[in-house]
Amino acid sequence: MANDASTVFDLVILGGGSGGYAAALRGAQLGLDVALIEKDKVGGTCLHRGCIPTKALLHAGEIADQARESEQFGVKATLEGIDIAGVHKYKDGVVAGLYKGLQGLIASRKVTYIEGEGRLSSPTSVDVNGRRVEGRHVLLATGSVPKSLPGLDIDGDRIISSDHALVLDRVPKSAIILGGGVIGVEFASAWKSFGTDVTIVEGLKHLVPVEDENSSKLLERAFRKRGIKFNLGTFFEKAEYTQDGVKVTLADGKQFEAEILLVAIGRGPVSQGLGYEEQGVAMDRGYVLVDEYMRTNVPTISAVGDLVPTLQLAHVGFAEGILVAERLAGLKTVPIDYDGVPRVTYCHPEVASVGITEAKAKEIYGADKVVALKYNLAGNGRSKILNTAGEIKLVQVKDGAVVGVHMVGDRMGEQVGEAQLIYNWEALPAEVAQLIHAHPTQNEALGEAHLALAGKPLHAHD
Repeated sequence: MANDASTVFDLVILGGGSGGYAAALRGAQLGLDVALIEKDKVGGTCLHRGCIPTKALLHAGEIADQARESEQFGVKATLEGIDIAGVHKYKDGVVAGLYKGLQGLIASRKVTYIEGEGRLSSPTSVDVNGRRVEGRHVLLATGSVPKSLPGLDIDGDRIISSDHALVLDRVPKSAIILGGGVIGVEFASAWKSFGTDVTIVEGLKHLVPVEDENSSKLLERAFRKRGIKFNLGTFFEKAEYTQDGVKVTLADGKQFEAEILLVAIGRGPVSQGLGYEEQGVAMDRGYVLVDEYMRTNVPTISAVGDLVPTLQLAHVGFAEGILVAERLAGLKTVPIDYDGVPRVTYCHPEVASVGITEAKAKEIYGADKVVALKYNLAGNGRSKILNTAGEIKLVQVKDGAVVGVHMVGDRMGEQVGEAQLIYNWEALPAEVAQLIHAHPTQNEALGEAHLALAGKPLHAHD
């Protein structure tokens, strides 16, 4: 390998997704000499194949639903159909604009950007394009890819991953979605809005199974109302081609047929064949193991993002990348409280949460020490105007702080910012109740829920 010995970077980053580029930008801002290596496009999964394009599809679906339902608001409109090429043009335009902006940021911070497939070649170097890039520290941020199951081959045609679904050149007439987590319910929601007959297959007993059970039940009720079908509590056994599509068989013998099968069972780390194990990096099931400061067992190597077994969220990757950059720059850093990270599923209706579930709170504090309150959005003026249903559920340690906020309803993702402050600042219900929330807003529902929990409900029954 050619090696320019005169150039030793302070930080060499392998992977330009959310975690990698956040570390690069913050590191450069703090005076570190940074090299960022990316084989595809800076921005990674989130910008190009995840968060941004999926939310664009969901918004297009929302517009379609609004056109269909316009008459109930006194507006006469008709939906002529979905122009999928036009939807992709809109989606790709959003992505392209953000990508261009990110490229400009990288250049303005004077980060050395190297395009190519890198491989860890020593505890302090990465080989890329026939060149050895040396650094005092290396950050692994190679992200994740869609997972499948043994014997289930994703062909990109009838059996597809989320990557394929984002560029599908048609609206499928029918679809089976394997997996009722975030990715599965978001695509189910978007496709249903486009007119697809959707069936979700989830082996666990609820949709979005990591959320509070009340949120899962509310989403299931809303999906039933929308005509989105789902089968819960039975695991997938096999998939086979039919003359026109795919047939899925479950462990109990139940069968479903559709034009396509979307495999949405989660994402696995990209770590194979990249030299990690050869350099002594501790791993488990493909994930790189780290401590609370994102340090691996090799002193000169850190890892962040979907590559490590923390929450697979872009904003978690940002936070982890920033933490590493600040630690290497000598700043005092604080480990991330992953329970305090906001989580949003952008289906219709949205599911948003921060903190712990009621079940987890009872496990930690004891059932007799936990108080839960539900505030129905039917009492919120703005939600009535928007014609959305749902609830805000608060979980409190008796006579103490609110430790969980769980919300279901359109636009609830926009309310999770205040919920994050409530949890992370260990707010008491009475303290939040003192704050005046604007009327009429959906944000007001969060204030009303705390008024009720503080024992002085306004637009809610005692």
